[in-house]
Amino acid sequence: MRQTTDTLTRTVSGADEARVSRRALLKVSATAAGGLALAVVLPSWSMADGSDNGAVLNAFVRIEPDGRVRLTIPCVEMGQGVYTSLSMLLAEELEVKLDQIEVEHAPPNDALYANPFLHLQATGLSASIRGFWLPLRRAGAAARLMLIAAAAGRWKVDPAACTVKDGVVLHPSGARSLPYRDLLRSAAESGPPALDRIKLKEQGQFTLIGTSPKRLEAPDKISGRTQFGIDVMLPGLKVAAIAISPVLGGRPTAVNQSAALAIKGVHQVVAVDEAVAVVADHMGAAKKGLEAAAIQWDDGPNASIDSKKLVEQLKKASESPGVVARNEGHFEQAFSGAARRLDAVYELPFLAHAAMEPMNCTVHYRKDICEIWVGTQQPTVTQAAVATLTGMPKEAIVIHNQYLGGGFGRRLEPDGTLLAVKIAKQIDGPVKVIWSREEDIQHDVYRPYYYDRISAGLDEAGRPIAWHHRVCGSSVVARFSPPLFKNGLDFDAIEGAAEPPYAIPNILVEYVRADPPGITTGFWRGVGPVHNVFIVESFMDELASAAGQDSVEFRRNLLAHNPRALAVLNLAVQKAGWGQPMPPGKGRGVSLQFAFGSYLSQVAEVAVDEKGNVRVERIICAVDCGLPVNPKMIDAQIQSGTIFGLTAALRGAITIKDGRVEQGNFDSYPPLRIDETPPIETHIVASTADPGGLGEAATAAVAPAVTNAIFAATGRRIRRLPIQPA
Repeated sequence: MRQTTDTLTRTVSGADEARVSRRALLKVSATAAGGLALAVVLPSWSMADGSDNGAVLNAFVRIEPDGRVRLTIPCVEMGQGVYTSLSMLLAEELEVKLDQIEVEHAPPNDALYANPFLHLQATGLSASIRGFWLPLRRAGAAARLMLIAAAAGRWKVDPAACTVKDGVVLHPSGARSLPYRDLLRSAAESGPPALDRIKLKEQGQFTLIGTSPKRLEAPDKISGRTQFGIDVMLPGLKVAAIAISPVLGGRPTAVNQSAALAIKGVHQVVAVDEAVAVVADHMGAAKKGLEAAAIQWDDGPNASIDSKKLVEQLKKASESPGVVARNEGHFEQAFSGAARRLDAVYELPFLAHAAMEPMNCTVHYRKDICEIWVGTQQPTVTQAAVATLTGMPKEAIVIHNQYLGGGFGRRLEPDGTLLAVKIAKQIDGPVKVIWSREEDIQHDVYRPYYYDRISAGLDEAGRPIAWHHRVCGSSVVARFSPPLFKNGLDFDAIEGAAEPPYAIPNILVEYVRADPPGITTGFWRGVGPVHNVFIVESFMDELASAAGQDSVEFRRNLLAHNPRALAVLNLAVQKAGWGQPMPPGKGRGVSLQFAFGSYLSQVAEVAVDEKGNVRVERIICAVDCGLPVNPKMIDAQIQSGTIFGLTAALRGAITIKDGRVEQGNFDSYPPLRIDETPPIETHIVASTADPGGLGEAATAAVAPAVTNAIFAATGRRIRRLPIQPA
């Protein structure tokens, strides 16, 4: 980033707004090239203890002398369209065309680029729009006011009488105008406006927000110019193929280096703690060298672990009380006095991320600097981990973030980068370490296996009066961010369970931490809600059936207090034609959720043949994600999340035998194919609320809609995923 001079800073006060600000600070400066640099600073709350540790720069905008607007994006682009959506927020208030904005990856710096919602520089939890909805609009509005004031001062007119269009300030008479590029120096010298003068547009004034412009990065992706991590090319670059111990905790014991080096193009064989890499001129030679190396392994202490043993451990753990996440009313009393009581056990498997771009990282390690080219969802965590590994200061760890060919939570983890650095330390020059698809799937950080127990009691009218949900699984939070694991409670593991959208008077939700040996678990698209929504919505259908009521009517009767949830449910079932008869062997199912700040309901239509094979024929989704910033992007996210979740519901399962993951490629861990993908309809509820998150919502909603539809078609309940033929 360019250095700035003549920095002027003013601190101003503002009202408490939604979790993302209690006070705000604007910084403005003239760039060395004569442009205008503007930043918005918001308070930071430490993820560790919730304290206010001072101002954190959240958005950095530069207007160049030629009029181009450069936006340093703190979030990473991994297909979700965040570069376009965040640029729309800025362009709306700055009054420039979207194509005037150029985006660039932010370097790692929590102090400069933390997401106000997450309190660190990370892309996840569907938080990009939620975190930057106000900061980027304020940045644009503040810059617009400053540029208008500069023009008004030159013309000696009232700034309030001036208007702006497409980056040009218009004189009140309409006869004169000044483009932004001619006002930058004087605007920078004037200092930023006070926060109470920064009036954001009313929703009725939006001209860009709420529309669906073309994605900024699409042309380069279509033409092949976009550089993903796996595309990085540097002078003198070598390529390394890697083999990691097939059992977690294992080590290589024998490597045939001479056979590997005999392969044309192979330069070096590198052994590190848990892996062996063969370095060559190109990937083909590296893979042949790796095969020739005939690596032998000591499997270590986890060689006897298998899925059956892991599930038995979870089953036993689930029989004990857990840490209370929510306790309202008197569950035991209400349950014992219920007219009808139901109990169920639900199981969800380990899942891999299986992003289209396998894990990879390019590193050039030198004495006093370590340069890294990688696509990461969390650059500051990666930078800190490498600094710890190498003993270098963080400033010497230079991360060049790249476009991601899918993240889904996998690229929150620094393990792939750390392996690449270990290898690069033994190599003269830059090296690109590429995992094969098998290494990528068999050495993932998996969605936890959950073994949940759930109970409910109905009164004489069939209304639920008691609800108990015991979540049992490993704690991702305790491993990933220990300070956030408080009092034995994993906030992510219970999301979607502790706060279901329904009014139930007596509710008890518990969490039992049960970390399986020999397998590492992590965040997976949809995180906690993706398992809890399946269980809650499946069991709601069980209760409706036990009460002899229609699934939709049963839910409606519990939503009088929750109008937004009721609205998406009503819209989804209306668009699906709920209540219309279905042919034999076909059925409809419904789900409803509130997660990531958005309300969503899905209806699935399925057909089940005489062998029990399931084909999903149609998905109808209604969503209230607050004010829709980009409707086409919403539709794309709903489709993407639905397909991702449907793949998992129908086929996804990672299993362990002799300490090894049994799945290795798309033949044994298959994604949904185009001809198997149902039509997916998206219907957006008009809303004026601040935007919610959407990248993961549909992933959580689809499984229960499908399994409830299977019950409607066949009378068979699905309590364990993936769905198996009867």
